[in-house]
Amino acid sequence: MVYLSVAGLFLLGVSSMLGAGGGGGFFGAKVAIVELEGLIVDVDDLVRELKAHRENPVVRAVVMRINSPGGVVAPTQELHDAVRRVRAAGKPVVASLGAVAASGGYYAAVAADRIYANPGTLTGSIGVIMQLANVEALMKKVGVDYVVVKAGPFKDAPSFARAMTPEERRVLQALLDDVHGQFIGAVAAGRQLDRREVAAFADGRVFSGVQARALHMVDALGGLEDAIDAAAMLAGLPKPPRVIGPRRRISIMDLLRSQLGVPGFGALRPVLPLFKTPLYLMD
Repeated sequence: MVYLSVAGLFLLGVSSMLGAGGGGGFFGAKVAIVELEGLIVDVDDLVRELKAHRENPVVRAVVMRINSPGGVVAPTQELHDAVRRVRAAGKPVVASLGAVAASGGYYAAVAADRIYANPGTLTGSIGVIMQLANVEALMKKVGVDYVVVKAGPFKDAPSFARAMTPEERRVLQALLDDVHGQFIGAVAAGRQLDRREVAAFADGRVFSGVQARALHMVDALGGLEDAIDAAAMLAGLPKPPRVIGPRRRISIMDLLRSQLGVPGFGALRPVLPLFKTPLYLMD
């Protein structure tokens, strides 16, 4: 049963990549769809997928479907750069915003030629956040003494075991302000807006698709089908175009859960560190 299912999933993945499910036919110019789903932490697979479409002569345009609240800064910027490389190769890219395309999700979208959002899409949240817990009082209560040996006054900043010093806060605030400025610059360049105009709404607020359209953060209201048609138009293809569907990434844990009905496999997945929180572009 498991082997048959794996084979079936493989065949489905191949047919999706060849475009058998969206527009018919194996040959001819196509629009490729890629998906950005969930927290942006590791974008290696998605960057490789964009590169493959960039180098594939059959692919004439790309639609990036985004459902993401944001994520870590550097991978978000890497994805932004990968989208720009597709455009530099002469292939238009259209972003289609789903339920949520906020913070890092919106950062990735502004690299596209055009952005479509649903009226109720939650987007924007142009800001940067760093969160950590301070459990100093709890540690004292249970009798835990946290000892740090360091070379460099800021090596343990921020620390969950003590209060932040004013100088540490100044250093970290400067870091966040710098990354925030990079975010504003990317939005201004991608949307062809004045930097001061972007700064006026880049205060972390979340907007609906309708509000984002009024601020010129997105180009039009519409769903995935509208974005595909727009990509076809930009590439000079007939509508509806032939489509290469997104790659479906299914882990072995997901496969075992679905085939064997075994609960609790999620507990085997690695747990992210609780107290050392990375810098996020996140809603």
